[in-house]
Amino acid sequence: MTGSLQSTIAAFLLAGAPLAHAAPANLPPPGGEKPVAFDVHEGTSMAVSVSPDGKWLAVDLQGSLWIVPAKGGKAVRITDYFNDARQPVWAPDGKALAYFAYREGGYDLWTIRPDGSGARKLTQGAYDDREPAFSPDGGTIAFSSDRSGNYDIWTLDLTSGAIKQVSSAPREDRMPTWSPDGARIAYSGTEGAKTGLYATTLATGAETPLREVKGRVDAPSFGPKGELAYVVQDASGSRLEIDGAPVSGAENVFPFRVSWGKSGYYYVSDGKLRHRTSTKLSTIPFSATLEVVKPQYKRAMRDWDSEAPRKALGIVHPTISPDGSRIAFVALGDLYLMSSKGGTPENLTRDGALDADPAWSPDGKQIAYTSDKGGGLPQLWVRDLASGKDRKLTDIDTQPLGAAWSPDGKRIAYIDVDGRWGVAGVCIIDVATGAITRLQGSLGQPGSPSWSADGKYVAISLSYKYSNSFREGTNQVYVIPADGKGEPFWQIPEANMSMDTRGGGGPTWSPDGTKMAAIYEGLLKIWPVDPDGKPMGPPRSYSSEIAYFPTWTADSKTILYQSADKLKTVDLETGKVTDIPLDLTYRLAKPTGSTIVHVSNLVDSVRDETQHDKDIVIEGNRIVAVQDHDPALHAAGKLVDGTGLTAIPGLIEHHSHVQKDFGANQHKAWLAYGITTVRDPGAQVYDGLEDREASEAGVRIGPRIYTGSPLMEWQRVYYKMGIAVSSPAHLERELKRIRLLKYDMMKSYVRMPDLYQRRIVEAAHAMGIPVSGHEIYPAAYTGVDATEHLGATSRRGYSPKQGPQGMAYEDVVQLFARSGRTLTPTMFGSLTGYLEQHPAYRDDPRVNLYPVWAQKSVRDQDPMAAMLRPLMAGSLKSLKAMYDAGTFVTAGTDTIIATNLHSEIASYVDAGLTPFQALQTATVNSARALLLDAGTLEAGKLADIVLLKGDPRADIANTFNVAKVIANGNVFDEEDLVRPPKE
Repeated sequence: MTGSLQSTIAAFLLAGAPLAHAAPANLPPPGGEKPVAFDVHEGTSMAVSVSPDGKWLAVDLQGSLWIVPAKGGKAVRITDYFNDARQPVWAPDGKALAYFAYREGGYDLWTIRPDGSGARKLTQGAYDDREPAFSPDGGTIAFSSDRSGNYDIWTLDLTSGAIKQVSSAPREDRMPTWSPDGARIAYSGTEGAKTGLYATTLATGAETPLREVKGRVDAPSFGPKGELAYVVQDASGSRLEIDGAPVSGAENVFPFRVSWGKSGYYYVSDGKLRHRTSTKLSTIPFSATLEVVKPQYKRAMRDWDSEAPRKALGIVHPTISPDGSRIAFVALGDLYLMSSKGGTPENLTRDGALDADPAWSPDGKQIAYTSDKGGGLPQLWVRDLASGKDRKLTDIDTQPLGAAWSPDGKRIAYIDVDGRWGVAGVCIIDVATGAITRLQGSLGQPGSPSWSADGKYVAISLSYKYSNSFREGTNQVYVIPADGKGEPFWQIPEANMSMDTRGGGGPTWSPDGTKMAAIYEGLLKIWPVDPDGKPMGPPRSYSSEIAYFPTWTADSKTILYQSADKLKTVDLETGKVTDIPLDLTYRLAKPTGSTIVHVSNLVDSVRDETQHDKDIVIEGNRIVAVQDHDPALHAAGKLVDGTGLTAIPGLIEHHSHVQKDFGANQHKAWLAYGITTVRDPGAQVYDGLEDREASEAGVRIGPRIYTGSPLMEWQRVYYKMGIAVSSPAHLERELKRIRLLKYDMMKSYVRMPDLYQRRIVEAAHAMGIPVSGHEIYPAAYTGVDATEHLGATSRRGYSPKQGPQGMAYEDVVQLFARSGRTLTPTMFGSLTGYLEQHPAYRDDPRVNLYPVWAQKSVRDQDPMAAMLRPLMAGSLKSLKAMYDAGTFVTAGTDTIIATNLHSEIASYVDAGLTPFQALQTATVNSARALLLDAGTLEAGKLADIVLLKGDPRADIANTFNVAKVIANGNVFDEEDLVRPPKE
C-alpha cells in the first residue's frame, strides 16, 4: 500500500472524512424508501486478509469489501452492495486486492485498489471462477474454476492473460494456496465423502497428497516457513489446525484461508477478526455500517368473500390432438376437452380427484392421463373418447406423470416419481398388457418424455451440471434408448444455454422426427435434428411473446403453446400465430348458514392464555363471535361438539411446495394435520395456479393455497420448478407473465444477481406482491420482503446467514431485526429430535396418505441425525437471538410432509420461545405475512379452526393431536380425512 493511501485512511479514521474512492454510491432502493443505517461488530461467513505491511485488513462482510485498520476501528467499504464480492487477498506489493464477485451473473475474478478505485474484471465467460490467491511474485493468480466439468485449480498470468489448468483429478479441488517459493500450489480436494489436502509441483505437474482428514477440510494456507494451516469441520466443531495440531481451542472457525502477516496470522472465528501468534490470541474490534429498508407499497389482498366468476388461469399441459382439431388440458382439478378454435371446454371427469398431464394417442381416439380417481395415490389412466370409459393402466407404489404415447400407439413412456421434489425414473408401459420396463433409475427431476419418430428413443430434459460442488446446471436434451439396452446420451443444442425449465420447456420431438421444439429465453424455439436427436442447426425463435409447453400436430406443421394467460398456435410454414380463446371460469366455494363450535378450551393466538368453555359462532366462512358458552345458542345452527377439546386458529404452513405426484392426498393430509393455509413459494408455471384455483372452487378438499411464481434463477438452474432466466430481456418477459397470471408472491432464487433481484423487487411491488429468496444482503437494502431458511443453498457454497455449526452473528441478527423482514427458518433436522421425544408419532395413520418413500422419511431413523445435531443446536441458538432482537418469524418446513410443521414449531420451543410464541409463528404471524384474514380466533376472521386433544400452551406437541378441522367454514373430522375413499 502506498504512503499516500495510508495517510488518507489515517485521516479518515481521525476526522471521519470519507476516502476519495471508498464507500461508492449505491443504487437507491427501488421503492424510494429511506435506508436505515446501523453499525455491526461481528460478521457471518466473513474472510480476512492482511496487507503486506501489516497495517490494514481487507474483509468481505455481507458481499462488500471493507478495509479495517489492523489494530481495529471503523471499517471502510470500498465496493458497492451489488457485487457479492468474496474472499479478498492482497497483492504482494500492497497495491491491489484480488477477489471473486458475482456482479454480472457468474463468479469471475476481479482486482481493485485498496482505496476502492480501479475495479477490473479479469475473467469472462459462462464458468465460475473463485478463490483467487496471488503467487509470491504477484505475477500470477491461482484460482478454482468449474470450466473443466468439475472444480479444478487453474492459474492466470496477469501479464499475458494466459490461463492454465493445474489439477485435473476427478475430485472437486478448491481454495488454492502458494508455497513460499512459488513452486507448488496446495488445495483442498473432495471426492464423495473423502476430503484431503493436495499439492501440485508446477514445474512437473506432479501431485502429492498432503493430508487426509476425517470430516471436512478446507482452506489450506502456506505460512512463510512452509507450515500449512487449514480448517477442519466435523461433529465436534470447526477448528483451525497447523500441520496436524489444533490451535484454535473452542473457537468456531470460519472455513476460509488464514492470512499470514509479519507476526502471526489472521483469521475469523465466532464472527470476530482474530490475530494469533505462537503465544497470544487477540481480537481486533471493528464496526461497519450497513443499511436496510422497510419496503412501503400497497399489497394486493386475496378476496375470500366475492362469489363473482373468476377466470381460470391454471391451465395445465394443454395438448393439441394429432389432427389439430381439439385441445385437451387439466384445470380446476379435472380433465377438459375443447375445439382448437376455442370456446367453452367440456369437463370430461368432473370429480374430486386430482387429474394431470393429458396425452393424445396417435390416432386421436384416446387420452392417457394421471389421476388418483381410483382412491389412494395417482396412477395412469386411459380414457376412450368415444365411450367415455376410463381404464386404469397402472397399480404401482410410485407415481407416474408426464405420459407420452409411442408413435405406434402401443406403448406409453412416463416419468416414475419415487423421491422428493420430483426425483423420478423413466419407464415404458405396454398399453395392452400393462407390462412395465424401467429405462432409467432415479434421476434429478427429469422433464416429461417425448418419442422419436421411429420409436427407438425417448428424449427428456435433464440438468447438465457444471460440477459436483454446486448442483445447478443447464437444462439439456437427454436421449434414452427405448429398448432399455443402449446407454443414454446428451444432445446439447447450444452450449451453456439452458432450456427455461424442465417443467414445461420441452424438448418435444416433431412427429416426423426432423425437428425438436423447446423454450429458450422465454421463447418458442425449433431446431433441426437427425434421427437420434443430434442438433443439425441452431434453435430459432417462432414466437415473440413468452411461451410454454409446446405440442405438435401429427403433420409436424403446427405447434400449440401457452403464452401467459393465452393459448396460441403457430403455423411453422407461414409463421402465423393464432390466439385460441378459452372461456373457463369458476366461483369461490364457501358454506352458507350458521355453525356453532363449542369447545372446553380456546387459545386465540392473541392473548397468552387459555380460555374455557367457549362458543365460536360462524356465519358462512367467517367467525362472527367468540363468546362464553350458551346452550341456548346451539339451536341456531349446526353444532360442532368440541367438549374436552382445545380450539386454536388453523395452522399456516408458510413454506411448502404442492406436488402433483402426491395427488389429492397431500391436500387432505394438510387438513388432517390441522393446516388450513399453505404458502407455496415456488411452483411450475401453471401447476401452482391450478392448485390454488381447485382449492378456491372447492373441487379439491384441502387448505387454501398461496402460490408463488416459478423460482427465478439466472442461466443455471436446479429445480424443475425453476426458470433459467438468460438475460435482462428474458427477465422482463417473465415479469410480464407473472403479472398476467397473478401469483401471490415471487421468489428470487440462488443465482439471481443482486442487481436483477432489485429489478424483481421493483416489478413485484408494483404488482402488490412480496418477494422472497434465500439471500439476506443486499436483499434487506433493496426491499426483498422475506428470507427463506436459516441456512439453505447458496451460490457461494456457504451461507451468509450461518457460519459453521449453524451460528449466525450480529450482522445477520441486526439485518433481520432492523429491516422488519420475515424469516421462515425451516429448521432442517427438527423432525429427528421431535420423533425421538414422541416415538409414537412415527406410526400416526395420517402418514399413510403419502407415497411410500415419504412415509419412510417419517417412520425410519434419519441416518444423518448425528451430523445434524451440532448444526441444529447452533441454529436454535441463532433463532432465539434473532427472535429476541425483533425478527418476524413465520413457521414453514420446506417439506411436503405435514408432520414437519409440528416438529418445526416444537423446535422453536427448544430454542427458547414459549409455546404460545411458537404457536403464533404458525398462526397470526404467517397470516400477517400473507395479509390473510385468519391466524386468530376473533370476530371478522375467516373460520379456520383446529380442535386439539390437549392444550398447546401446556405442551406444544399437542398441536399434533388434531380431532377436527374447520377450513374456510367447512367442518372435517380427522378420521374422515384419513379414511381411504371407496374405488
